[in-house]
Amino acid sequence: MIPPTLGLLLAGGLARRMGGGDKPLRLIAGRTILAHVIERLAPQCESLLVNANGDPARFAAYGLPVVADSVPDFAGPLAGILAGLDWMAANRPELEWLVSVAADTPFIPHDLVARLHAAREAQNVPLACAASGGWTHPVIGLWPVRLREALRHALTVEDERKIDRWTARHGCASAEWPTVPVDPFFNANKPDDLAEAERLSASLPPA
Repeated sequence: MIPPTLGLLLAGGLARRMGGGDKPLRLIAGRTILAHVIERLAPQCESLLVNANGDPARFAAYGLPVVADSVPDFAGPLAGILAGLDWMAANRPELEWLVSVAADTPFIPHDLVARLHAAREAQNVPLACAASGGWTHPVIGLWPVRLREALRHALTVEDERKIDRWTARHGCASAEWPTVPVDPFFNANKPDDLAEAERLSASLPPA
């Protein structure tokens, strides 16, 4: 039985390599990257939440709550994860787990949440992250709400910004996915990546 889990779409980055703007709102196969992510993640989660800074109205078409970082100065993905955990504690207190994904990863696997939970249970640790092709993806991770105050302290008192350094303190399992036919954690960072994502999308069966 997979524990009920809230999905957090991390869209708070500055997208410098893409030339600014919102990477998740760029188009692949006629739809925004964010729409692709939502389609794949929504069936795995109780509900979804977007983490983004600035005017939340630009995401209004998706009908999802939007929460901004509470830690100032674009403190990175950990700040977005903390914002998601705080929102969950206030609005969905019955839920104990949050899964975070980068909102510019259009090929998120359909078994992401199940396999992350299985990995942390198998290793008896509180955290889990995804891996593929010999690389871990700390942003694609599973987080218990009970660690949110420890995360807040790390961010606001210790000025910690590195996800894997923080997760290593508490114990983090990893779940590995194959990269064939497509790396499920491919993300669109640069303009050239959009063309590659378009090509990869055409090679995949319908989501």
